[in-house]
Amino acid sequence: MPKQKTHSGAKKRFKLTGSGKVMKQQAGMRHNLEVKSGKTKRRLNQEEVLAPQDAKVIKKLLGK
Repeated sequence: MPKQKTHSGAKKRFKLTGSGKVMKQQAGMRHNLEVKSGKTKRRLNQEEVLAPQDAKVIKKLLGK
């Protein structure tokens, strides 16, 4: 059976930590940034752990 290819869209958007959690960039940092406070922008710029229900699907797309 051939190997499963990694989903090219998923590999650009998600990364796995050493412990196997899936990290993603938070939404809300694309536009209207002059309206948001500095505190909000700093918080949104952090990476976030994906919910376990979603992480199962993403891991399959990443071939893990």
